[in-house]
Amino acid sequence: MKKYLWLPAVLMLLSAGITHAQEKQHLDLEHIYNPAADAAADLAKAQQQAAAQHKHILVEVGGNWCIWCKRFYKMLHEDSTLLSEAENNYVIYYLNYSKENKNLPLLQKLGYPQRFGFPVLLVLDAKGNRLHTQNTALLEAADGYDKKKVADMLKQWSPQALNPAFYTNQ
Repeated sequence: MKKYLWLPAVLMLLSAGITHAQEKQHLDLEHIYNPAADAAADLAKAQQQAAAQHKHILVEVGGNWCIWCKRFYKMLHEDSTLLSEAENNYVIYYLNYSKENKNLPLLQKLGYPQRFGFPVLLVLDAKGNRLHTQNTALLEAADGYDKKKVADMLKQWSPQALNPAFYTNQ
């Protein structure tokens, strides 16, 4: 009987480990976008960071009011493969569009991406030039987003994919 005295302690440790593994990182989906941010200044900083790190800038335009913006953010941040792909190739910036601050002058400079609805993704190079505007409706699947479509979009607009050296002999 004495040889089983350790069993409750082991079961408690296993239970704690399972509970901890089931806990997801808490994502604050109510404060993704900052209506008070100086988006132009923030994008200038993102350009400096992108240039230093040889990355592009991924801008997600949306608002804290937008359920699809929250779904995209949640999907990206809960999938370690997608998040790694994004963070390895992009400086990510969440550009606010809300009744408090629509950032219309900046969106005008970026080609009026709000015409696609929200969220809308922009890929900028390290100099702030718009390379691509992605209508996220084309990335949807049921009540969320298709992870393969999102991964493909991230790869197809990454700095590596746009490297001219890959296309000189084709």
